[in-house]
Amino acid sequence: MKKIVVANRGEIALRVMKSAREMGILTVAVYSEADRHSPHVRYADEAVCIGPASSHDSYLRGDKIVEVALQLGAEGIHPGYGFLSENAAFARMVEEAGLTFIGPTPEAIEIMGNKLAAKEAAKRFDIPMVPGSEGAITDINEAKSLAETIGYPILIKASAGGGGKGMRVVTAFDELEEQMQRAQSEALNAFGDGSVFIERFVGSPKHIEVQVLGDNYGNIVYLFERECSVQRRHQKVLEEAPSSCLDEKKRKAIGEAAVKVARSCAYIGAGTVEFLVDEELNFYFLEMNTRLQVEHPVTEMITGIDLVKEQIKIARGEALSFMQDDLQMRGHAIELRIYAEDPTNNFLPDIGCLEQYIKPEGPGVRVDDGYEEGMDIPIYYDPMLAKLIAYGSDRTEAIERLLRAIDDYKIVGVKSTLAFGKFVLHHPDFVSGRFDTNFVPKHFKPEYLLHENAEEMEIAALVAAHLFSNISAEKQKTTSAHSNGNSGNGTSNWVKKRS
Repeated sequence: MKKIVVANRGEIALRVMKSAREMGILTVAVYSEADRHSPHVRYADEAVCIGPASSHDSYLRGDKIVEVALQLGAEGIHPGYGFLSENAAFARMVEEAGLTFIGPTPEAIEIMGNKLAAKEAAKRFDIPMVPGSEGAITDINEAKSLAETIGYPILIKASAGGGGKGMRVVTAFDELEEQMQRAQSEALNAFGDGSVFIERFVGSPKHIEVQVLGDNYGNIVYLFERECSVQRRHQKVLEEAPSSCLDEKKRKAIGEAAVKVARSCAYIGAGTVEFLVDEELNFYFLEMNTRLQVEHPVTEMITGIDLVKEQIKIARGEALSFMQDDLQMRGHAIELRIYAEDPTNNFLPDIGCLEQYIKPEGPGVRVDDGYEEGMDIPIYYDPMLAKLIAYGSDRTEAIERLLRAIDDYKIVGVKSTLAFGKFVLHHPDFVSGRFDTNFVPKHFKPEYLLHENAEEMEIAALVAAHLFSNISAEKQKTTSAHSNGNSGNGTSNWVKKRS
């Protein structure tokens, strides 16, 4: 494999290209008109515009991407995450064109892309499941009967997608019918499939996921877990590895369960198995993401393994060069997703120009981004600006380094989640590890940041007033000295020197 097309944009496109370059592989960027001046376009060895700004007319045009790969003599296509990365039809299109899809098989994507099919596959390997429906539920009477059996509260979830869409928590019988209709309608609009299923609602869960790698020869390993419980609108904001709540016995059990899930669909490549973990540390299979995750850097930091390089090696037919016993964790890593969002206004996305953009540096700090100072933040795509990752010898050092890096990160022109990240890292429940997926609704209020900003502005005003006072005093002294010690010709000589 000497040339690949990176079918994505921004930070993940750059991330893939950098690893490919280290491997001596040429890269081709595909880009929309809105991304014409993006760093990933300049970094690639070749670049082709494939359409207008809208992702439906550019990054989701699998046919155009395949056409570019064939025209430029590329052998493989790396999908990154999002867009077409979990699209089985696209993976199949790539294979049928005689190209290599740098990811799992279309069959594995299809199985794990449907939550009900994924549960059915995992169940054959005795993976723990949250009690719930065996299949899709469409009849309200069936839903009512099942809900009574499971017990309230229950969770209604879209079968065909994620990201919090088509998801409703129901706490009582008289809410069920309305919430089910809403979930079905939202799922239909978001995914073109109104199928939903019902399961017991785990009230205070942790969201813990396990990174897996599988090759073409049946070798599958787990690269330990990531804690992803700090979320807003069911989407992750801060992730870390390893989780602070698991001991070695539980870590081994959840890792081996993840490997079994991967085996259930003959998984090849890099993937992530997600679990809900309750207060007693019982874990339940949630879903599998058949792609590279946004938060993969924290796993790379604690294992020393470049996951993109492993994806490429597996795609070109190489066996894993390490087995489970060869893998070790070292230190701790935490990632903050920096979104162009306003945390004081329900995390509403923000757009504008990056008037100032200065990245932090120093020991244990990594920034994965796809923007530069002076660039506009487009409205067409996900609002993530960057991923800020800090690594330390232990969790305490990782937190300290991330706080320092947040202070050193300068973003002016758009609102960002930097201040929110600082709030999380300082919170006693996060520091102690006693937090779950309810952290944001339970602990965060917009006025906390507004109050902090007001305090900072007050301090800045006091400092400015103090400096101004000192400067005025110095000027007064200078003026007084000249008027008292330099009269007549002395003043005249001073004016001449300045002129």
